[in-house]
Amino acid sequence: MKRYISILIMVLAIATTMTAQNNGRSKFATDMYQAKHEMIIERLGLTQTQQRQFMPLYEQMEREIYQVNRNARALAAEVEKKKNPSDRDYEVAASALSNTRIQEGDIEAKYFEKFSKILTKKQLFQLKQTERKFTQEMISKKRKK
Repeated sequence: MKRYISILIMVLAIATTMTAQNNGRSKFATDMYQAKHEMIIERLGLTQTQQRQFMPLYEQMEREIYQVNRNARALAAEVEKKKNPSDRDYEVAASALSNTRIQEGDIEAKYFEKFSKILTKKQLFQLKQTERKFTQEMISKKRKK
């Protein structure tokens, strides 16, 4: 389960990074970003109006989640670079890494409220299923290589 969550975070981080970088994107990152969004649009059956309202919010949510994870990883990297990290250094980094899931949940809850004004109840359900399916497909493709 931890591995699945880690891979999901990685996929989201890559997708969010692509959102933030209009220039200099790798072809893989651009393709993955587009594929995920296309899958969401297709599987949820979003109308043009829903797409215009939903996708910018979804991308914003992804960026916020990415930033939470990036900040935690940066703290961890700082501790790893230190020659003699203190117990406090370890505590702060471990806490940040542990709290990422809580923060991600808070972010998702905040956006769920916004999404619920755009998507139907069925589409809200399908969104989580589609995100999970996308991650599984990415993992499956990675294993085949």
